Amino acid sequence: MTTPASLAPLLERFFTQRLMRERQVSPHTISSYRDTFRQFLKFIQQRLHKPPSRLGLTEIDAPLIVAFLDDREKRHGLGIRSRNLRLTAIHSFFRYAAFEEPAHSAQIQRVLAIPSKRFTRTLVPFLTRPEVDALLAAPDHRTWSGRRDHAFLLVAIQTGLRLSEMTGLKRADFILGAGAHVCVIGKGRKERCVPLAQSTQAVLKAWLREPPRGDGDILFPSAQGGHLSVHGVQYLLTKHRRAASQVCPSLTTKRVTVHRLRHTMAMDLLQAGVDRSVIALWLGHESVETTQIYLEATLAMKEQALAKTSPPHGRPGRYQPEDTLLAFLNGL
Repeated sequence: MTTPASLAPLLERFFTQRLMRERQVSPHTISSYRDTFRQFLKFIQQRLHKPPSRLGLTEIDAPLIVAFLDDREKRHGLGIRSRNLRLTAIHSFFRYAAFEEPAHSAQIQRVLAIPSKRFTRTLVPFLTRPEVDALLAAPDHRTWSGRRDHAFLLVAIQTGLRLSEMTGLKRADFILGAGAHVCVIGKGRKERCVPLAQSTQAVLKAWLREPPRGDGDILFPSAQGGHLSVHGVQYLLTKHRRAASQVCPSLTTKRVTVHRLRHTMAMDLLQAGVDRSVIALWLGHESVETTQIYLEATLAMKEQALAKTSPPHGRPGRYQPEDTLLAFLNGL
């Protein structure tokens, strides 16, 4: 008789061995998966009236997981994308469980068969050139925080780095002069280098001459000298967006995030004729197909493509009523 597998040690090994040691995933992924399972275990405790430390793997079945996802979406207002991210974390754990507990393969396969929820994909949001110029002009260069924010915005817009990559930047990550570039360890623990424009180099050189705060290693420190938090970055972006909207009114209705600045860089490269494979390398995408979303983002590029084609020459026709039987079939 097979001994029921305990959930607690299996989940602990999933985080410490699988994610941290073997795959060496980013801290952002760890925190995302951690939050998913904290919410999931609290839901199970309310549903089964059993503490999480005493749960068995067999009690975590597909209907319970679907009930959890539906609860987060309907009662807690979770978006479909976020719902799918929760399911991705759970799927990842059960793929690990399939190797550790093969005796429960039938139950595990039913969990892995839970599909992601479909949703309408919106166009990639990005900023126009006038909006970028207004945003870069918004920080007050007479203050330390204004000079920091200007350098932060310029680097984010020109490099397309992710939020975690921006807040983790160190002074030693930049090579200035001939072949200027910045090196980061990005998503999936992959290292990549991004070239720097002359204008970005000039601003960075001036910023690096500023007296360092904290341990002096962080490129864009907070006022106290530590790393900028997620909320701190969003505060400075929102602050400068509001100031820039006085000059560029279209920013009034837009939300500026580091990810939107990343999209903006990708669109600039695409509109300049840069190949998709190069953009994928620039942004650190796992697949070139991920870059496909930018091709659908701007009407201007589609209009330019239309202008290069030879449109068919048609002529207006006269209306002819459709056959009644065909009309019936077409209406089905």
